[in-house]
Amino acid sequence: MNKRGHVLNAVLLGVGLGILLEPTADERMIATIVMIAVPVTLGAMVPDIDTEFGRHRKTLHNLPVLVGFVAFPYFFGNLEYVWIGVLTHYVLDVAGSRRGIALFYPLSSSEYGLPLGVPVSSSRAGIVTIAITTLELALAGLLIYSVPQWGLELGRQALGI
Repeated sequence: MNKRGHVLNAVLLGVGLGILLEPTADERMIATIVMIAVPVTLGAMVPDIDTEFGRHRKTLHNLPVLVGFVAFPYFFGNLEYVWIGVLTHYVLDVAGSRRGIALFYPLSSSEYGLPLGVPVSSSRAGIVTIAITTLELALAGLLIYSVPQWGLELGRQALGI
């Protein structure tokens, strides 16, 4: 996916997550959208820094980098949503483009992708970005609203209440 697609995905994802988490249509929702969209967008741009050094889609497009961004807030208390931007960047490069990414770099340079992507320069890249963003938001909605209820019901059944 191209840089424009990554930014579009991150902004739409940030707005969608903000609405899912704070569906109040007031200033709290706006604050939540900004609180999520800004770090998600910054995180979505981080992996492409490797176009300036290292090997693109290898140096910063791998699981160890993602794990570092997921762990960062636990150790330093900030950058809570940046990892979502990094993760969605990976999803777009794996599912939305033909080349894929080297998930296990530096242990392996093999690139992994799905056969349904389009070339980065394709006129359909924007449509693919919107489709992937929609799927990401649907998954987020399930995780936010359905999984807690399902877990609660499973716990109740296990306890017999």
